[in-house]
Amino acid sequence: MQITFKLYASLTEYLPADRRTANMMTLDVAPDASIAEVIDPFQLPMKLVHLVLINGHYVPPDERHSRRLAEGDVLAIWPPIAGG
Repeated sequence: MQITFKLYASLTEYLPADRRTANMMTLDVAPDASIAEVIDPFQLPMKLVHLVLINGHYVPPDERHSRRLAEGDVLAIWPPIAGG
């Protein structure tokens, strides 16, 4: 199945070089893949996986290993961001 995978801010460096400008890519993933299964191949440090959304809806940390994705989902991830 296909999903859209988006990484924001400093996390874009974990995308393939040709996808960093757009900060997103289409991925073929196994049916019912979990968020963790999608993230693992990109070797994102989990301390940097702060805000996770599926189709604009927040997914708490304790659901990221069990929450399953569906065809056409958009998985978006932001690192912790500080401001002032």
